[in-house]
Amino acid sequence: MTFFQRMLASIGFGAAQVDTRLSKNAYYPGEEVEGVVHIRGGQVEQRIEEIYISLVTEYKREVNNSRVKETREIAKHLVSDPFTLGPNEEMEVPFRFRLAEHTPLTLGHTPVWFSTGLDIASAIDPSDSDRVEVIPSPEMQVVFDAADRLGFRLREAEVKQSPRFGGRIGLLQEFEFVPASRFRGELDELEISFLPATEGLELLMQIDRKARGLAGFIAEAVDADETLLRLRIHPADLSKGSSYMVGLLAELIQDHL
Repeated sequence: MTFFQRMLASIGFGAAQVDTRLSKNAYYPGEEVEGVVHIRGGQVEQRIEEIYISLVTEYKREVNNSRVKETREIAKHLVSDPFTLGPNEEMEVPFRFRLAEHTPLTLGHTPVWFSTGLDIASAIDPSDSDRVEVIPSPEMQVVFDAADRLGFRLREAEVKQSPRFGGRIGLLQEFEFVPASRFRGELDELEISFLPATEGLELLMQIDRKARGLAGFIAEAVDADETLLRLRIHPADLSKGSSYMVGLLAELIQDHL
């Protein structure tokens, strides 16, 4: 290995390459993710200190009265111990970890991806990015199905900063529904967010009542027409399916009109 080869490898030319291959394309929060990291050595031998896979998403935040997109690391997983990779050597490193419970769903314009990197001393770290589809868990789907049966249509899904409810990563995904039938004359919108829970589900719900008359418009102007609720749903209730959830949500909304 010449000095020139080592120098080129240190700035990325002729260095190792990395490619992450997932066992499938879609996962739900809390599900086990499996796959392999395929590595191909470059022109020179290199010492790999670690392989890491970061879970990343995109969100919007307010900056000087405008909204800008930023990225946030949700979780980071180390999937290897230090090792030496020979010239043109190929190897696969299997991995398995659980997708973070607070991973946003890829609904609307919310992207989620895995960013894989090799930590190589005194060199530019090779990396690879892979988009992943994040779907509702079976428990979440019960809530979405119930909202649909109540005549709510999903209008928008957005990830926002939320120091109060966003937990460790400070982000919260809001699902904004509009009534298309049953509550059409009584609600402007219904917002639902899923909070981390040790078992079952915990919902954060904002019920936005439709303004009626002058008093209603005044209330709307000062946000007095909005009610914020937290609802804990136990596993036993979730197992009863969307029919039970329809009644639970309908009663909760009706009580706060």
